Amino acid sequence: MTAHLTISCEFFPPRTEQGMIKLRQTRNQLLVLNPAFFSVTFGAGGSTQEKTIETVVDIQQHSSVAAAPHLSCIGSTKENIRNLLHDYQAQGIQRIVALRGDKPSGWAGSLGEFSHANQLVSFIREETGTHFQIEVAAYPEFHPQARSPKEDLDYFKQKVDAGANSAITQYFYNPDAYFRFLDSCAQREVTIPIVPGIMPISNFEQLARFSDTCGAEIPRWLRFRLKELENDKEGLQEFGLAVVTKLCEQLLAGGAPGLHFYTLNQATLILSIAKRLGL
Repeated sequence: MTAHLTISCEFFPPRTEQGMIKLRQTRNQLLVLNPAFFSVTFGAGGSTQEKTIETVVDIQQHSSVAAAPHLSCIGSTKENIRNLLHDYQAQGIQRIVALRGDKPSGWAGSLGEFSHANQLVSFIREETGTHFQIEVAAYPEFHPQARSPKEDLDYFKQKVDAGANSAITQYFYNPDAYFRFLDSCAQREVTIPIVPGIMPISNFEQLARFSDTCGAEIPRWLRFRLKELENDKEGLQEFGLAVVTKLCEQLLAGGAPGLHFYTLNQATLILSIAKRLGL
């Protein structure tokens, strides 16, 4: 089962030297999964741009795994994106996660020269041809700002038609949402691999906050059970591991092409899930 799976892991750029040292340790621990790439996030409105570049270069130079920087276009210019693309090419980077990105809270500035991720994907292709393997985001439970499921699926197809190679989903805990999304994509003749994003559960409050921000649904039964365990750290982690492992089993059994782990720069839970899955 595992021979053709694409495993990947996502990090955020550390703010301190101490954080970078810890991230290197996490990275080394995750090498046992034989990941296809490590992706690095990009703060709202480009707020962590320098740190993202630094982290990506560190992965590219000191790790056997390909680095995939997130590139977000909100508040950016073509010139800025062009320079970043050329810098990444010069560093030997061959993968990019192309996103519209979020507006920082309180943002009153211009959205920049791109309003949607499909325009960014088109621009990357115009500037660099087929140099980059481009990943885009997919939303099985639909983007929080989508006006309708149809509109959201149309936007997704536009990103694919613009030249995306594969997609990574927002995390979710209901496998039916993923399989229904795949069916809707198949009806639109979208054939690129759509890899489910997996968020381990270690802290209820943090998960609830993330989910409210990004529109990921925590099913009612799961929310109640996590709330009940919120003061029992070990119990919550064990329950979370069981829930997320079962989710991954269902996704892989249903034909998911791989798993993309949102690590939050920690390896322990990811490795426990992978061990239980026999990865």
